[in-house]
Amino acid sequence: MGGGVGEAANGAAEGAANGAAEGAANGATGDTTGRDGAGAAAKLAGTILATIHPSWRAELDGVPVEEAAEATARRILGGEHVLPAPENIFRALSIPAPATRVLIVGQDPYPTPGHAVGLSFSATPDTRPIPKSLVNIHREYADDLGLLRPDTADLTPWHRQGVMLLNRVLTVTAGAPNSHRGTGWEAVTEAVVRHLAERPMAAILWGRPAQTLAPLIGPDRCVMSPHPSPLAAHRGFFGSRPFSRANEILRGQGVDPVDWALTPGVDGTSPRQQR
Repeated sequence: MGGGVGEAANGAAEGAANGAAEGAANGATGDTTGRDGAGAAAKLAGTILATIHPSWRAELDGVPVEEAAEATARRILGGEHVLPAPENIFRALSIPAPATRVLIVGQDPYPTPGHAVGLSFSATPDTRPIPKSLVNIHREYADDLGLLRPDTADLTPWHRQGVMLLNRVLTVTAGAPNSHRGTGWEAVTEAVVRHLAERPMAAILWGRPAQTLAPLIGPDRCVMSPHPSPLAAHRGFFGSRPFSRANEILRGQGVDPVDWALTPGVDGTSPRQQR
């Protein structure tokens, strides 16, 4: 990975200084070749990488993070509508590596513009309708924990507690699910999971793509079930109790459990109130 994530993020602006404005203009019209286009791509790649918490930099040394960021920058400057926004692509890694205690793996970002926020399954608080997979997650959350179903698509409270909401593939073309599968992201996210597995943690793996990571973590630390999508949720996702089981795994390793409670329900009562 060359000089590492930290060098790439910190030096991107300087590397793009000569001709950055002209390069950005060229990129906007699809020209990402030549020195100016390369400068614009380097600058945008720096924006993408800047979200990564410094604690991850050493852990990702030797992983093709810079290459993935630069390839994504070229896609964007070439006119492709890539989701999520550049500053959110690595949002899952914006929490300190040592603070991460639960991993929830998704497949790739929501392909609907305005939905993807860089955290798997999460969307903006005002997203309506709430994505169907998340509706099913809310249903299982309520049944598992005895809490009211949330009225929001925002899972940031989990993220802030050290729950990494990581997609297996970090970007997608708007309107085209799975369009960036096999473009290099899998090597990056696998490296993230390998590092997390070195510490006490629990993993919630929904669907087969996520479950390919189970051998890296150990089955005794994984909660696995079908994906919460409408096509698969009735095949074993409902009733799987992922949240309480993840907390049991944490307690078994001497780690504090997660307070999964989200916002109050639509009636304004406490999320702790029994349904």
